[in-house]
Amino acid sequence: MIFDYLTTVGGQVLILFILIAVGYICGLVGFMNKDTAKHITNIVLYFVTPCVIIDAYQVDFDPNILTNLGITALCAIGVHIVSIIVATLVFRGKNINKRSVLRFGAIFSNCGFMSLPLQQAIIGKEGVLYGAAFVCIFNIFLWSYGVVCMGGKENFSKKTLLLNPGILGVVVAVLLFIFSIKLPSVIAQPISYLAGLNTPLPMIIVGYYLSNSKMKEGLKDKYAWSATILRLLVIPIICLVLLYLIGLRGNILITVAIAVSAPAAATTTMFAAKFDRDTELSVNIVSLSTIFSIVTMSCIVAITNMLA
Repeated sequence: MIFDYLTTVGGQVLILFILIAVGYICGLVGFMNKDTAKHITNIVLYFVTPCVIIDAYQVDFDPNILTNLGITALCAIGVHIVSIIVATLVFRGKNINKRSVLRFGAIFSNCGFMSLPLQQAIIGKEGVLYGAAFVCIFNIFLWSYGVVCMGGKENFSKKTLLLNPGILGVVVAVLLFIFSIKLPSVIAQPISYLAGLNTPLPMIIVGYYLSNSKMKEGLKDKYAWSATILRLLVIPIICLVLLYLIGLRGNILITVAIAVSAPAAATTTMFAAKFDRDTELSVNIVSLSTIFSIVTMSCIVAITNMLA
């Protein structure tokens, strides 16, 4: 039984890694550079991700789905609080540049770029519905605690938090869902086309960043390894055990399992560069966790599928 789950989940993760390989090759041969990756990232953040969420919520209103969205959001809040506590207890070094990156990399998963495509592949549109709720909470923590963690309290902005495209996309999508507003095809079709880019573009971006990382040095980086182990194994296992013990089951548990077991967010490197932290360490964490997540995500999600 577990082998079947591993094959199914591993196959989906492998598909994502093939797309990552395309980005890796693009980086090696010079088809992409930092500016290209930055612009594509902005397209994904400001257009593709909101479209994925809006497209997923273009379904008939169902009180049960609304209840499940609330449950997923509460689970996401709990996951991030537990992650912050664990990372804070583990990483207490005096070097703020390393400490900030280690905590950030361990806490924030790639729940948008990596998780939404996998949730859609394994669960379907329902997976994207619940995954979007997780991403909304992720964005709230990212632009509040994440900014303070990397840049200090002086860099926190309520305006940036409230006007984040990920959050705005969820708000619009949920309002359309609650009031059963169906978009006309002339609008819905372009949104659907843009939503279709959510799988290939983010994976290509991740592949590009991997092509620029020094993997040999990264494999020797004990700090990167400690954050990677926390991100891929320790935090997911703690969170999923707690959620299972309180009685969470079904697609919500699977959705959360995919999100919490994802590798370190690519935002780790973006924030490290933005706030002048240890960018080399951030790249090592993202690279290591992304590469080894093909094994850890497959195992964790497969086991969760069996238990759910």
